[in-house]
Formats: sequence, C-alpha cells, structure tokens
Amino acid sequence: MDGDSGSGKRRRTGSVSSNGNDENNYSIDASLLEALEKSSQSSIEVLDQRTLKKLVLSFERRLKENIEARLKYPDHPEKFAETEVDLHEELEKLKVLAGGPDLYPDLVNLNTIPSILGLLSHDNSDIANDVVQLLQDLTDEDVLEDSDEPARVLVDSLIENNVLELLVQNLQRLSDSDPDDMTAVYNTLATIENLIEVKPSVAELVCEKTKLFRWLLGKIKIREFDSNKQYASEILAILLQNSTANQKRLGQMNGVDVLLQAVATYKSKDPKSSDEEEMLENLFDSLCCLLMPLENKERFVKAEGVELMIIIMKQKKSAYGSAIRALDFAMTKYPPACERFVDVLGLKTAFAAFMGKIPMSKKNKKERYQEDLEERVISLIASLFGGILRGSRRERLFSKFVENECEKIDRLMELYMRYSDRVTTETERMNNLELDDLEMDEEEKYNRKLESGLYTLQLIAVILGHLWCSEHSQMRARIELLLKQQKLTKKDVKDILQEYHGNIGDLDGPDEKERAQGRIRKFISAF
Repeated sequence: MDGDSGSGKRRRTGSVSSNGNDENNYSIDASLLEALEKSSQSSIEVLDQRTLKKLVLSFERRLKENIEARLKYPDHPEKFAETEVDLHEELEKLKVLAGGPDLYPDLVNLNTIPSILGLLSHDNSDIANDVVQLLQDLTDEDVLEDSDEPARVLVDSLIENNVLELLVQNLQRLSDSDPDDMTAVYNTLATIENLIEVKPSVAELVCEKTKLFRWLLGKIKIREFDSNKQYASEILAILLQNSTANQKRLGQMNGVDVLLQAVATYKSKDPKSSDEEEMLENLFDSLCCLLMPLENKERFVKAEGVELMIIIMKQKKSAYGSAIRALDFAMTKYPPACERFVDVLGLKTAFAAFMGKIPMSKKNKKERYQEDLEERVISLIASLFGGILRGSRRERLFSKFVENECEKIDRLMELYMRYSDRVTTETERMNNLELDDLEMDEEEKYNRKLESGLYTLQLIAVILGHLWCSEHSQMRARIELLLKQQKLTKKDVKDILQEYHGNIGDLDGPDEKERAQGRIRKFISAF
C-alpha cells in the first residue's frame, strides 16, 4: 500500500457502440422525430414512492409467476420460458431506481431485497446475471456519491440478506469463455468494490464469510491475461491494503507463493499493454500488503522470494522498481530476509540502484519514479544495517562503503544534502505560513516535514550512524571531510537523530521501540 493499491479508485465502464454508418438516418422527417419525442415524454414517470411501489409490485408478481410455472412444469422449459422473459424485463425496469438513491430506504422497507437477492441462485444464470447488473447499478460510486445515509441503509440490508455469500456462490458457476458470464464476473467484482466503498468492514466480512479469496487466487493463477484477471488483482489489493486479518488469512492459503508465481511471469518480459501493466502493479501491491505480518515474511523467504526479486532487478524489466519495493517490505524488521539477501549476493544489485544506476523506460522517465526508488533503496539499506548486527555479513555490508574510494559515502552525503535542503525549505514555508496567522500544531508540522523527505533524511542519518559506530578510520575520515565541505558538523547529524529518537512510534511493541531508541542513542553519543 506502500502497498498503496493507490488512493484514487479506478473505474471501468462498459459501452455498447454502433457503427453509425447509415447516412440515411439523418434524413428522417422532422415531424416524425417530434412525434417520437412527445411519445417518450408521455411515457416517462416521475421517480417517487408511488412509482417505486408500482415497480416493486410488478416485479413481485412476475417473480411469483415464474416460481409457479417452474414448479408446475419443471421438465418443460418451453412452458416457463415466457415468465423468465417477463422477469428479465422487470429486473431491467428496476435499474431506473439508480436514478433516485433517496428511495433506497423505501425499497428496503418494502422487503424487496430478499426477493431480488434470492434470484442470484436462480437456475437460469441469465436471471442471476441480471440481478448482478442491477446490484452494480444501484451501488455504483457515482450514484451514491451524495447519498451517504440511503447508501448505508441499502448496503446494510444487502449484507443482512447474505449478498456476499450469494454473489460469490454465483461467481463460482460463471464461465471464462462465455461473454455474458465474463460481464457478470466484472459486475460482481464491481459490486463488491462498491459495497466496500460504502462500508469498509465488508473487506474483512467477505473474506471471512465466503470463498472469494480462493476464487481470486484461482483467477490470478491463470497465465493468460484478460480484463477480469486485471480486476481480480485490483480487488485482491483492496481487500489486503488495510486489513491485517485478511493479510494473515491469505498467507495461510498459500497466497505468498501464488503471488510470487504470478509476478515471476514478468521477470524477463514486460506487460504487453497498459491494462496488463496495471495488473502487474496490483499484484505487487498485494504482495507488499501480504508482507506486513511477520509470518508472511517468513513464507516469502522460504518460497525464495528474495532470490526472485533479485533476478527481476537484474533483468531490468518494468517490474524492477516493484521488486525493490517488495524487498523493502520483506526486509523491514525481519533479519532472516536481510541475511538471505546478503547470502544470495543481493548487495551488488542493491548498491547499483543506490548509486543511481536505475533502468529507465519511457514510462519511468518521470522524476518521481527515480525518487521513489531512491527512497526505497535507502530504506532497504537501513533495514540491512538494522537486521545484520554482527559477523561476516555485516563486514560485507561495510566493505561496500569503502570500495572505490568510499564512493557510496559520497553518494550518501549527496542524498543527505538533497533531502536536508527539502526539509529546510518546507520548514521555512511553514514558518512563513505561521507569520500569516495560519497556525499548525507540532504534530502537523512534523507530518508535513515527513512528507517533504524528513523520514528518508532520518534513515540516511541512521546509516551514517552505523558507519560511524563501526570505528573504521577511512569511513570516519570521509564522513568528516564531506560534512566539512558542506559547512556542516556532526552536530547536524546528531540533531536529525535526536528528532528521530523522540518520534519513534511503538513499532511492534514497547520492546522493539526500546531497541530502536537504544540504537539511536548509541549513534548520538558516538557522534
């Protein structure tokens, strides 16, 4: 999220187009058009409670007729086919309710929701698919935008009447080869996304009560790309982004391994389209979310995820940056991943990125892409120092900063200056705002500074702390020389570490917090 499946919601819209080649259409008599217009106007009803009741009564009547015909002639489809056409038409008519979300509480009070949802189990999958389309229309983000309370009433009623279980059960009978079924798959996923948008707790509820995770993993395992595989990857990222329970649940379902296999397809090739590219980003978003709980980091290491990410980086394809991000998540506060990274010769690949040797493509030419990767690599190196505290692995890490006349320390100080300048500029900007009577509390000021690059600056200071505490004379001399050249002193680094020490959160509990603060105190006293 960081695994941020991103903050903006991506909407896909389907459309039916005609070729419009018949130029004779434009020569239709104007009077005929006028007559048609008047006719359509007279048939339009105002959408109010009266219209709603008429629609509901008509729907319930057609539903009853269909049930009775199916019971009477179970082995003669031709004798109940007409009632199914009628039922289909009634479901189509109910779509008009999306134009009046304020009526949703009335729809719920009329006890129509159980009848509608019951049709998701209809023997005729076309009827079930009609219901899915109706639900997607009624819960559409644009429809519910300014109708918070009616939306909540509808969604609560849908949940109470088992919409999640019924939608996922229907999903499992849909075919990947039938165009209508593929549309129903899309509409099902869109409806689930809409429900989560209105009621975020649905994200955990749908994974707890249904086999949606199992279905999504099955979809992602399929090698061929299609739009529903893309949407499945997006829903997976949404379900994982803010839920530790879902992250743990999917980890127990072999989710780490499935996602690694899915991204491995792109280790030596690029996606063929922007949609496939988006799917790959979604898969990595999901993987990064999945790597939040400790037990999934362990699964990642056991499944040789560290090795796969290094291979992806070496291939320098479009997944390069995503692989760095996944490694950063895997190695944060997890020493075994750091040790594996060093053992499988990841240092050379990581430090190439640290030195700015980042493969660029047309897509990645934006400055922000390079900065994001810089920040990730800095975080990754800080994790290595935090996770490998002694032994030959730590010596190999230190040796990287000595080789080639300490060029890595030169680069570290270059980054230190860049991020320091940014934080200084932001601090001055906030001070000027205060002069204009726009007051901010200390927490808001600190958060603004973090956004401008303070966190990365703090990590650079932490890395400098590790280098300084090694008591390696060549590294110390280089750091002092570079500070002097920039008219800085060790006190400037100490001040950054002091601020970091005072703002370290609870991380993974009081013990972890104390260990982290102890390390920072050691750096401060050494400087």
